[in-house]
Amino acid sequence: MIATPLEVIPSEDLSGYLGRLVDEEDVYDVVVGVPKTLGGEVGFQARKVLSRLDALKREFPGVRFVEWDERFTTRLAGSRKKGTVRVDHLAAARMLQEYLGARESP
Repeated sequence: MIATPLEVIPSEDLSGYLGRLVDEEDVYDVVVGVPKTLGGEVGFQARKVLSRLDALKREFPGVRFVEWDERFTTRLAGSRKKGTVRVDHLAAARMLQEYLGARESP
């Protein structure tokens, strides 16, 4: 299986976009990148993501949200100076590919 990014969605549009995916594409698992600190701790940005994730879990109770450590995905995808949207696409695909690979491992 190969992960392919769809598109980068502004956070204020996330609920509507996710709702359409759930309805139209029968989405039941969503991998959510949690930007932990280099030490693996939950910092300010990760707390913001987890707070938003709590709201999404309440809004979409039939969807399984999987928290995934995204510490190095952006760096592995390339420099942010190349264009944030393109790097975000690559980082998301990398994160999803890692998740799918972990699921397939015995």
